[in-house]
Amino acid sequence: MSEIANGVQQDASRLKKVKSILVTQAAPTDAKSPYFEIERKYNVKVDFRPFIEVQGIAYKEFRKQKIDILTHTAIIFTSRNAIDHFFRICKEAKIEVPADMKYFCITEQTANYLQKYIVIRKRKVFTGTRTALDLLEIIKKHKTEKFLFPCSNKRQKDLPDYMGTNDFQLTEAVMYETVSADLSDLENVFYDIIAFYSPSGITSLFLNFPDFKQNNTRLAAFGPTTAQAVTDAGLIIDIQAPMPNAPSMTGALEYYIKQVNK
Repeated sequence: MSEIANGVQQDASRLKKVKSILVTQAAPTDAKSPYFEIERKYNVKVDFRPFIEVQGIAYKEFRKQKIDILTHTAIIFTSRNAIDHFFRICKEAKIEVPADMKYFCITEQTANYLQKYIVIRKRKVFTGTRTALDLLEIIKKHKTEKFLFPCSNKRQKDLPDYMGTNDFQLTEAVMYETVSADLSDLENVFYDIIAFYSPSGITSLFLNFPDFKQNNTRLAAFGPTTAQAVTDAGLIIDIQAPMPNAPSMTGALEYYIKQVNK
C-alpha cells in the first residue's frame, strides 16, 4: 500500500516529472510570489484559475437572518471578501458603523485591507498572525464583546465552533456565498499537477467534469479538510501541505518537483 511521507505520495509509479501545474486560485498580484519563482527555477508552466467564485447575497436575503449589526461591538474578519461584503451590506442598509467598533482581523494583510473603508489609526484593530486559532488567542482577552462574524455559506468551522462552546457572544452573518466557477474551457486541457486549497475546489471539479478521471494527474491538497475531500472523492493525494518540511503549498510543490525532476 502506498503512503504519504513528508507530504508526498510514495507510490513510485506516480513520481513522474512535472512540466505543468494548475493552481485553483487567482494569479498572485505580487511579482515575487513563490509560484513565479518555481516557474523560473524549474522551467515549469504554472497557470492560475479559480475553481470557485464569491458572490454577495442580496440585502433582502440578508435581512431574513434578522441580524442587527449595530447591537454588536466587534467584527471578526477572516478574509477580504468578508470585509467587502460587510461594508456593502452596511451601505445598502444605510448603516454607519460606530467609530468605537472593534475589528479583529486574521492577519495583518487583512487588517491593512480595512483601509479601503475606514481610517485605521482612529479605530481599534486587533490582528492575528496566520490562522483563526492564532486570532482566538487575542479574542480570548475580549470575552465581553458582542462579536459579529461575516462569513460565506461555506465557512471554516474552527473559530465559530470554539467560540460557541466557550460562552462568547457570537453571531454568524452570511453575507456572501461560494459557488463553482464555469471551467468548461478546461475540458481538454491537462496538467501534471492540480493544486487545491479548499473542499469547494473539489466540488467544482466534479460539478464541471462529472466523469473526471485522475490517471497520471497529481493532486496537491492544502489543509486537512481539503485532503479529506480529495480522498472522499476517491482520488489520490500526491502532495499534501502544510507539513513540517513544507508549511506552504508552494513549499510542498517545490519539495515534490525537486524529487521528480532530477
